Amino acid sequence: PQAGYIIPILYSYFRSSCSWRVRIALALKNIDYETVAVNLTKDGGQQFSEEFQALNPMKQVPALKIDGITISQSLAIIEYLEETRPTPRLLPQDPKKRAQVRMVSDLIASGIQPLQNLSVLKQVGQENQLTWAQQAITSGFNALEQTLQSTAGRFCVGDEVSPSLGRLRFKVDLTPYPTISRINKSLLALEAFHVSHPCRQPDTPPELRA
Repeated sequence: PQAGYIIPILYSYFRSSCSWRVRIALALKNIDYETVAVNLTKDGGQQFSEEFQALNPMKQVPALKIDGITISQSLAIIEYLEETRPTPRLLPQDPKKRAQVRMVSDLIASGIQPLQNLSVLKQVGQENQLTWAQQAITSGFNALEQTLQSTAGRFCVGDEVSPSLGRLRFKVDLTPYPTISRINKSLLALEAFHVSHPCRQPDTPPELRA
């Protein structure tokens, strides 16, 4: 880093799939950063504190302080990293493949994840949370599996890695999704996915560490 460079700060929660997506991107690009843990369940949810709301009015993680600005929304963060630190790249050079990566990422980040995040599950009610989450994920995975069958190589789009797929939750059976399962296994074998994994974060509870 150049003189005067300020190390990026990532506001993250170990269990947040969106935070993991950004941690993967930072690891793939070999960007050092500091982590500030924002526990989404402790103290009524630390994301609701005045201090954090000043950083991100949406009261969500992740948020990244970098280059004198604060960026929220995981895909916007990754796009900024790609534009300002293009090597190694996360998006293919070919415009069609680049569009496919964005399509897959949006399908996950917009079509699946919001339906089973913490704020929605609270509205659903404790007794219905698992069923609701499984239905939301299954619906999205049906579409994702079909999409990946036409775009995938070793990874989601061809053989170049991108931080799209991440941790799978809520005990969803992957048997009907062989493409998703294969890609997820390949990704989890990569060092960037290993070091950024939810079970290896500074705020991971000791009983969940691996």
